[in-house]
Amino acid sequence: MKRIILLFYQFLIWLPIFLVITILTALITIIGCMCGGERIFGYYPGAIWSKLVCIISLCPVKVIGKEKLNRKQSYIFVSNHQGSYDIFLIFGYIGQVIKWVMKQSLRKIPLVGYACERAGFIFVDNSSAQAAAKTIQIAEAKLKNGASVVIFPEGSRTHTGKIGKFKKGAYQMALNLKLPVVPVTINGSFHILPIHTYLIHPHKLELIIHDPIETNSVQVENIREITLKIKELIDKSRTEIESGLWEEYR
Repeated sequence: MKRIILLFYQFLIWLPIFLVITILTALITIIGCMCGGERIFGYYPGAIWSKLVCIISLCPVKVIGKEKLNRKQSYIFVSNHQGSYDIFLIFGYIGQVIKWVMKQSLRKIPLVGYACERAGFIFVDNSSAQAAAKTIQIAEAKLKNGASVVIFPEGSRTHTGKIGKFKKGAYQMALNLKLPVVPVTINGSFHILPIHTYLIHPHKLELIIHDPIETNSVQVENIREITLKIKELIDKSRTEIESGLWEEYR
């Protein structure tokens, strides 16, 4: 009976509302950014949209540690990736102006992909070393006046709820740009929309923001030192993220 109720709610109430607010958010973002308001319209419409999605999905949200952040400071946020709702949780509740680092394929999503482009989000091109280096340059130009980026070091959603292997891209960017790395723990989204399912299961969400890890004083002079420092950052941030996980995800 519960499954039937959820099906009716999702397709008769949730889906129509979701489509309407998504289209409106994309249009407001595009028009606002085209008029020169990228800082405002590249963030706030998406943040409001994300909160609304959590609300209509009947998912209560708890945020811990927001006071550790400075709105005028740029950060590299690194988070575990439990599910699709990670994006709504971070964008809606972290309280920082965010430029997402996204796969190139997401640019092809009708209307939404163009809205993300106008909002100044960073599309990663790993086709060559030169293309990857250009991504860093683009990020450096955009991370000004307190704008931050969010990266999932695992690269893709977990299939088990537990943390997978971390890739080095986020940490390389942090070292290059001398920006603090902020570990973020997400709990609960794994249960809402698991991989290969389409039915939303309302569940509580928790976002834990850990202490920033500074990189501005780090001095590296060769590839070996860079490699060691990246490993150190990966290990430290992963430990922080794991420390906040609910027991079922450890």
